[in-house]
Amino acid sequence: MPMKHMTGGLALGLVVGLLGAVATYVPRISELEQDFELPWLFHLRPTSLVTPEVIVVAIDEQSAQSLGLASKPSEWPRELHARLTDRLARSGAKVIAFDLTFDAPSRTPPNDVDFASAINAAGNVVLVAALRKETVQQKSDSGRHRGEIVIEKVTPPIPILEDAALAYAPFPLPKESRVDTYWTFKTGAGDSPTLPVVALQVYAFDAYRDFVSLVRRADPSLAVAPPATPRELISSANSDGIVATLRDAFLRDPRLADRVSKVLEEAGDRITPNNRRLIRSLIGVFRSPEVAYLNFYGPPRTLATIPYHEVLSADSSAKASSGTDRRFEGKAVFIGFSAFSQPEQDRVRDDYRTVFSQRDGLDISGVEIAATAFANLLDDRAVRPVPFPAHLAIVGFWGLALGAACRMLRPSVAAVLVLFLAPAYLFVGVRQFAAAGIWLPLLVPLALQAPLALFGGALLHYRDARRERKSIREAFGRFVPEKIVDRLVESVSPVDAADQLVYGACLATDVEKYTQLAETMGPRELAVLMNEYYSELFKPVVRLGGVVNEVVGDAMLAIWAASSEQASIRRHACEATLEIFEAAERFNRARPGKPALRTRFGLHSGQLLIGSIGASSHYEYQAVGDMVNTASRIEGLSKYLGTWILASEATVEGLQEFLTRPVGSFLFAGKSAPVSVVELGGSVQHPDPRLVTLYDRFARALEDYRARRWQEAVRGFSELVTAHSNDGPSRFYLRRCERYARRPPGPLWDPTIRLEHK
Repeated sequence: MPMKHMTGGLALGLVVGLLGAVATYVPRISELEQDFELPWLFHLRPTSLVTPEVIVVAIDEQSAQSLGLASKPSEWPRELHARLTDRLARSGAKVIAFDLTFDAPSRTPPNDVDFASAINAAGNVVLVAALRKETVQQKSDSGRHRGEIVIEKVTPPIPILEDAALAYAPFPLPKESRVDTYWTFKTGAGDSPTLPVVALQVYAFDAYRDFVSLVRRADPSLAVAPPATPRELISSANSDGIVATLRDAFLRDPRLADRVSKVLEEAGDRITPNNRRLIRSLIGVFRSPEVAYLNFYGPPRTLATIPYHEVLSADSSAKASSGTDRRFEGKAVFIGFSAFSQPEQDRVRDDYRTVFSQRDGLDISGVEIAATAFANLLDDRAVRPVPFPAHLAIVGFWGLALGAACRMLRPSVAAVLVLFLAPAYLFVGVRQFAAAGIWLPLLVPLALQAPLALFGGALLHYRDARRERKSIREAFGRFVPEKIVDRLVESVSPVDAADQLVYGACLATDVEKYTQLAETMGPRELAVLMNEYYSELFKPVVRLGGVVNEVVGDAMLAIWAASSEQASIRRHACEATLEIFEAAERFNRARPGKPALRTRFGLHSGQLLIGSIGASSHYEYQAVGDMVNTASRIEGLSKYLGTWILASEATVEGLQEFLTRPVGSFLFAGKSAPVSVVELGGSVQHPDPRLVTLYDRFARALEDYRARRWQEAVRGFSELVTAHSNDGPSRFYLRRCERYARRPPGPLWDPTIRLEHK
C-alpha cells in the first residue's frame, strides 16, 4: 500500500476521531444521547430480571373502592397505615418505606398516635420527607441587594411520627423533565441520603458488622465502630453518624472501594453469601456519585405490586393462621400511590415521565421509582455511563480505526465494512447495557463518525494527496482558535515559530451551583443566559489587554502574556478580575427574581507555554503549563474558604494599589510545592472600613494560628465570626483551631494546609 494512502488514512482517522471527541463536549449532543440513546437501549435489551426482594404496596383506585375511601392518598385515615405497618412487621418485612409525606397532623389525632405506635413497634420504618426550597436574600455590608441563594431544607414528618420512625429521608424527582436519574445523596440539602439509600442501610443492617470490619482492615486509620442497632446506624438528625462517616471516607479515598472489595474476596467463607452480597451493595452505595442513573426494569408495575387493600384483607390465601403474610418475609416494602390506568393516574398525579412511559399516557409512579432505585442499589446494577476519559477514548479510537479503513480501502469495500462494523458495535453496546448496565456511546460513533468516515474516505480517495490535506485543514480550521492564539503571542514572536515560553497571568472563573441551575432550565434558555453572562465577563478582559483562552460550560480561562516578567501584566489581571466581579454582580441585580450566577475567581502568575498541541495534520495552539492548572485550583479553594476572589501571593506581590489579606499556605492535591494564597478585596483608593478592620484582625488571628497559640487563635477567630458572620476564612480557621485546641498536633506540625481533593 502506498505510503501516501497510509498517511492519508491516518489523517482522516484522526479527524473523525477528533470530531467525535469534540462532539462529546457539545451540550446538545449530550442531550440527544440521553433523550434518544437511553430509550433505545432500554427497549432493545432483553427483559431485565426483576429482583424479588422488593415489593410495592400500591395505594390505588381498586383499594380505595374496596375500603370505601377517597382517591387522594392524603385523605386516607392513618389508622389504616397503622394496621398495614403492623401486618407487614409481623410478616417479617426487613424494611418498610412510606413514599407518603406526613408533614401535617391528621384530622383525627388518635390516628396519628396509633400510626406512631405501630411504627415504633415495627422498628424498621422509614418515612419520606418533603424537600422545601427557601430563597435567601443576600445583601452587602451597606445593605444593598446582591442576589439570592436557593437553599434546600428537609422537612421532617410531624413530631410524633418523626420520633417513632427509624429514619426519614427526601426523595426529590423533577416533574418538568423525564426522570432518568435520582439523587443518592442530596448535596444541596446537607448531603442527606435519600429514601432508597436509607432503606438499603436498614435492609443491610445484619451485614454491617462484617462491612465495618472489612472497611477498617482496608483503612486502619478510619475510626468507625459497627452499629449496635439500626437506629444507631442511621438517624435523620445525625449528620455525623456512621453513614455520613463512611460516605466521606469513600469519597475522600476513591481507591478505598477497591481495597474493601479485595479484602472481601480474601475473607472467603468467613462471610455468608447473603452478607457478601449486601456488602457489595453497600460498597456500591458509598462509592456512587451524587446523581445516579436509574436502571428501570420495564413498564409501570413491572416490580411486584400488591394492592393496599389486599394486604389488609383477612382472607388472603398467602396468609398463615397467625395473621402473617409470607410474601413479605425478608423483603423491602415500599408503600405509595401507584396507578393502574391513565385516568386513575390523572386523579392523583404522583407520576413521572420515564423511558417506559406508555403511549396512553400512563407513567411510572414515584413509589415505583423509589423501589427501582433501591433494587438498583441492592443489586449494584445502576446504569453506568462510561467515564468521560473512556468515552473520549472509545469515540477517538473508533473514529481513528474507521476513518483510516475508509481512506485506505476502495469506497465499495469501505461501505461493506461500515455496514458490518456499525451493527456489530450496536450489538456490543446493547449487550453491555443489558448485562452490566454499562452505557457505551452510540449516537456519535454510529450517527456521526460512521457516515463521516465513509463519506470522507470516498471523497478523499479521488483527490490528490496535497489537495486532500488542504481540504481537511480548510474544512476543520474553524475549530482551531487561530485568531485568539495570534493575539496572545503577537507581542512575543511569530505564530509559526516553535513553542513559546512566556510570562503570564491566568484567571480561572467558575459559577457556583451551575449544575443545579442547568437542571432547572431548558437548553435554549440556558444558552441565552450564558451568552449574556459571558458578554459581560469578556469586556473587562479585552479592555485590559487579556485574551479569553477557553470557555467550557460555566468556566472561563483568561490569559495576560508578555515576553518577560512585567508587573503590569499582573496589575491588569487583578483590575480585570475586580471589574468582572462587579460586572457579574450587576448582571445578577439586573435579573431580579431569577437565579443568580455567583462567580468564583482564581488568579495565578508565572511561566506558561504557548505551543502547538496535536498530531498529523491537525494542531491546536494552546496555553499550557502548571500555572494554568494552579489558577484553577486556587479558584476551587473558594469552595472550602467561602470566598469569591483568591489569588496567589506571587500575583499581587508589589501591587500596593490593591487591598488584600493572606488566607494561608495550601498544598493542593497532586502538588509537591505549597502556594501562598491571598484574598483580593478591592482597591485601596476606595476601601471599605469594615473590610480593612476585618483584614487587620484576621492577620493577627492567623499569626496566632501559625505560632500554635491555639487558645488565642480560637478567641480571635471566634470574635471575627461574631462580628462578620459571613466571613468564610474566619469560620474555616476557627474549626481547625478548635480541633487543634482539643488535640494539639505534634512538633513537626506545618501550618500549610493540605487539600485532599481537587
